[in-house]
Amino acid sequence: YLALVFGECKHCHCACLRMKKMNEILQALILGIVQGLTELLPISSSAHLNLIPWAFNWDIPESFDVALHFGTLLAIVLFFYKDWLKLIKGGFNQVVKKEKTFEGKMFWYLVAATIPGGAIGFLLDHFVGDNLAKMPLLIASALIIMGIVLYIVDKKAPSKTDYEHMTFKQTFLIGFSQALAFIPGVSRSGVTMTTGRAMGIDRESTAKYSFLLSTPIVLGATLYKFKDFVFGMPFFVGVLSSFLVGVLVIKFLLEYLKKGSFKIFAVYRIILGLAVIGLYLIRL
Repeated sequence: YLALVFGECKHCHCACLRMKKMNEILQALILGIVQGLTELLPISSSAHLNLIPWAFNWDIPESFDVALHFGTLLAIVLFFYKDWLKLIKGGFNQVVKKEKTFEGKMFWYLVAATIPGGAIGFLLDHFVGDNLAKMPLLIASALIIMGIVLYIVDKKAPSKTDYEHMTFKQTFLIGFSQALAFIPGVSRSGVTMTTGRAMGIDRESTAKYSFLLSTPIVLGATLYKFKDFVFGMPFFVGVLSSFLVGVLVIKFLLEYLKKGSFKIFAVYRIILGLAVIGLYLIRL
């Protein structure tokens, strides 16, 4: 009788462990898809990755957020690897061979734009970012406010400059603006694209520059958090799903912005923010 009881308990324990593992994989798949969609669109991946576990009471390790960003980093590198090869070669030749090319100039523009924005954003995120991530009303407010700003700026700003003719001032200010991304809901791509549009850069060009600008920042965050990664099935499912969806989203956005505007993303941000506020009030 005791053997039977203990046998049943052991069987139930194994079943619970399998169920827990399947839940973790499913959560990783969902968050990976969400990351691939939201990191590259101006709708804030940090907001979604914090709000979904909050809404469904999921227990997600903090390092998993960066792991999912690694998936979209791979998507950006794959999609723009030819651009990055030209940029790195141009930057090297400009220093060593004194060759002045557009790629060399843009490479050093990206370096200059990454350092201040990345450093300030990292420090702010390190000291206060984790606390802000636990404030759904703050996230909702950031979604709504940034959505309104994005809509107004995109509607009013003329398209006077393209990627090939961006100035140092424009690239630097776009890079500096990403420091605000430490606030969940602001969105790194959202604030950089908004800044680019405010300075008259066309939509497709500001999106491309925003993607390139995010590469060193996300790479640095990945290397910094690498020691905290748990390399299990949920990790690989999350990274793979964010990578695959990320590639599709980059292609979609660059094509869409040739004729479309940021209005649909601004409206989505406002609706999501209001929904979060509504859910928060219901839970009181």
